[in-house]
Amino acid sequence: MSQTQYTFSVIDSHTGGEPTRVVYCGFPELSGSSLQEQCADFANRFDHLRRALILEPRGSEVLVGALLCKPQDPASAAGVIFFNNSGYLGMCGHGTIGLIKTLQHLKRIDVGMHTIETPVGNVRCTLHEDGSVSVRNVPSYRYRKDMSLDVEGIGSITGDIAWGGNWFFLVSNHGCAITPDNLEQLTNVSWRIRTALNAQGITGKDGQEIDHIELFGKTDTANSRSFVLCPGKAYDRSPCGTGTSAKMACLAADGVWPPEKEWIQESVIGSRFAASYETFSDDLHPERLIIPTIKGEAHIHAASEIFVNADDPFRYGIETS
Repeated sequence: MSQTQYTFSVIDSHTGGEPTRVVYCGFPELSGSSLQEQCADFANRFDHLRRALILEPRGSEVLVGALLCKPQDPASAAGVIFFNNSGYLGMCGHGTIGLIKTLQHLKRIDVGMHTIETPVGNVRCTLHEDGSVSVRNVPSYRYRKDMSLDVEGIGSITGDIAWGGNWFFLVSNHGCAITPDNLEQLTNVSWRIRTALNAQGITGKDGQEIDHIELFGKTDTANSRSFVLCPGKAYDRSPCGTGTSAKMACLAADGVWPPEKEWIQESVIGSRFAASYETFSDDLHPERLIIPTIKGEAHIHAASEIFVNADDPFRYGIETS
């Protein structure tokens, strides 16, 4: 008889087509007095469980995990650590929208405003009467404008570096059609850009790796259409909450989009987020800071238990790289 090592209770949802798996029961207790320390403990002692929960055969390369944690502040609705097929995310916009809907499904919250703690700061979320969710994200900013980059097989391109909860390189002059039938080229170009950034030592602030690539294009159905390549080489089906936050930071820095005015960001598959921002300042950042708000919808599609059995040769996932 098979011996079960772990049993995880999970809720699966998608936000604009991008899946989120909230793990709310069964995970070993993490050590650390902050979510940053707990995330580090997760990575150091339990990374095999990240692989078990995210990789095939129990997951997929596009799935984002959200480990529900006890908040540091009792007034907060929850703490969360986001993770995917390649590692850990500071913040995840679509995942936060999915988390709020999951907490409602678990009857832990109701319509209204709620604080979610993440390793990169607190986000304030509003669950609306119509079921949509607004996420008031962490402070965001553009770090560098019009950075020149030589990309193998493509040539010279320019892009902005911005923080929206993760580090992004945002490019408009990429020459690609941002359409669902062009995913192979979009992925190839984005991965080449990321490879070039690493090879040429171009980073975010304090040497932090730029692990998200965001390509923009025009559309008749929104203000902009985007393709976002995530760290594990999977593309974001949603418009990407942190990527849209980075985009808003660039728009604000250029003075081409006013505070509070709604911006509609469309994904490569046509799903949408509504975004706006307010200005913000502190003593730690010389850059122009904004607080972006991203609004979208999530849909719950499964509640299940995941078993990790001792005799399963793929109990910790199928490694493909």
